[in-house]
Amino acid sequence: MSGMDKLFFALGAVAAGLAVGLGAFGAHGLRAAVSADMLANFETGVRYHMYHALGLLAVAFAATRWPSSLLPGVAGWLFVAGIVLFSGSLYLMALTGWRWLGAITPLGGVAFVAGWVCLAVAAARGG
Repeated sequence: MSGMDKLFFALGAVAAGLAVGLGAFGAHGLRAAVSADMLANFETGVRYHMYHALGLLAVAFAATRWPSSLLPGVAGWLFVAGIVLFSGSLYLMALTGWRWLGAITPLGGVAFVAGWVCLAVAAARGG
């Protein structure tokens, strides 16, 4: 493994572990503390967090497959940004009730989509 693939593999593993922990917290610690719609928001955040933690593992693979391409690294940072903006805003909204955070959530969604586009382009180009 080289630098970029190690970095994104580690980030993916840490993000996946964090998603599991946050999912357990939501299921056991929040159920009685927040409204049903806020719990659903939290659960959506966890679900997309985990999807993109796995996406970071795909980025690590892509970085080994196409080491001269910048696109896998761009995809990885977009996934990290998406986890922070999309999932993070949903977590904070559920915990604080600050619905204005919902305005940030789509920015994370755009980052997720852009990351997948980067991976698709890298694959189509063969790097």
